[in-house]
Amino acid sequence: MADHSAETVAEALDFLADFTTMSTFGATAAGGVERQAATAEDGQTRRFLVDWFDRHGFTTKVDAVGNMYGLKEFVPGAPYVLVGSHLDSQPSAGRFDGAYGVLAGAHAAQRVADRVDDGSLAPRYNVAAVNWFNEEGARFTPSLMGSGVYIGKFDADATLELTDHAGITVRDALSAIGFHGDDEPPTAVSYAEIHIEQGPVLERENTTIGIVTANWTARKYTISVHGEQAHTGATHMAHRHDALVGAARVVLAVRELTSMFPAELVLGSVAQFDVEPKVAGVVPAKVTMAVDVRSSDPDTLEKAHDELCAAIARIDSDGEVHVSIDSSAPRLSTSYQTEGIELAEQVARDLGLSHRRMLTMAGHDSVNLKDIVPTVMLFVPSVDGISHNEREFTRDDDLVAGVEMLAETLARMVRGDIGAVTTD
Repeated sequence: MADHSAETVAEALDFLADFTTMSTFGATAAGGVERQAATAEDGQTRRFLVDWFDRHGFTTKVDAVGNMYGLKEFVPGAPYVLVGSHLDSQPSAGRFDGAYGVLAGAHAAQRVADRVDDGSLAPRYNVAAVNWFNEEGARFTPSLMGSGVYIGKFDADATLELTDHAGITVRDALSAIGFHGDDEPPTAVSYAEIHIEQGPVLERENTTIGIVTANWTARKYTISVHGEQAHTGATHMAHRHDALVGAARVVLAVRELTSMFPAELVLGSVAQFDVEPKVAGVVPAKVTMAVDVRSSDPDTLEKAHDELCAAIARIDSDGEVHVSIDSSAPRLSTSYQTEGIELAEQVARDLGLSHRRMLTMAGHDSVNLKDIVPTVMLFVPSVDGISHNEREFTRDDDLVAGVEMLAETLARMVRGDIGAVTTD
């Protein structure tokens, strides 16, 4: 079983105390947080993390798009094992999503450094705890933004010019909170991330650690419904081309789509609605919406895509409105590296922690990082599977076990058990 020495208990209490403090930044009355990317509340949480890095001997770096790195260099010139998640949240969100992984990564990195200092761990690589910018995509689009820039998926300069709904650019928002940096990010040799599951599987099966093998495949759409502006009091129903009515039919089509397949195989949602004009007394002329369809099976997702396109065509052909799919971006299902999965399983066995392999239904920064380096993705249980909600909760014992699991996994990665770099 896992060690419960006085030192381990002290480490656990220290982590829980830090997490309690971190959860006060942007805290909501119902026990959650609201700290969207590059808001004042996000800035407060970031400054807490910088202070934590300073007190524990980390060197803090901030790159151009606001990614934060707390570095510990053991081997001059060697690349880094990165470990982390994100501090930004959805509006009125839970306090565990993302933030747990950042703080767990920092504590795990410190435990690795302590082992290097006392001579019980011989490092091959360095370590850096990371807070990735705008993972959620709540304020700025797209999501997974900071990690996307890090891996070269997005251009940094173009990203800085993106705006929120108020017209504020990423550059200006980061500058306003003091986190538009100019540091070069550390070179990664591998990456580890721990996160709450955001689903019910681990709790239902009374399992402590989930080891992620691949991500669900997804399609994200921008769909517009075009009608005709008219007077709500003077236009007869037969003469209306109401974009909002057409949009409602699209919303129902997305929900009905999921019932065409076996239970839990396809998920669909409309998460964002923009109605024009937003005034009383006028029949809406246009509605733009963000649609998300996901499945654990890529072939099933393509069938769902075809069904959705057919449903949209039927709505369009009825003649009241015109419906267009403005964009349709697939996020493919790809696997996490076998060496990382097997390493995590061995660590869980050595620590006596119950564990299982599983897919991630949600997107995480690790989905980006695994495209460039060996990556380990871990889950801890979510009570009732609730997430993106102020009632989101993970029990202390599971939080602590997750940090212990992450720290030992990270130690073996720093030792060079995966992600070896061959030099000439």
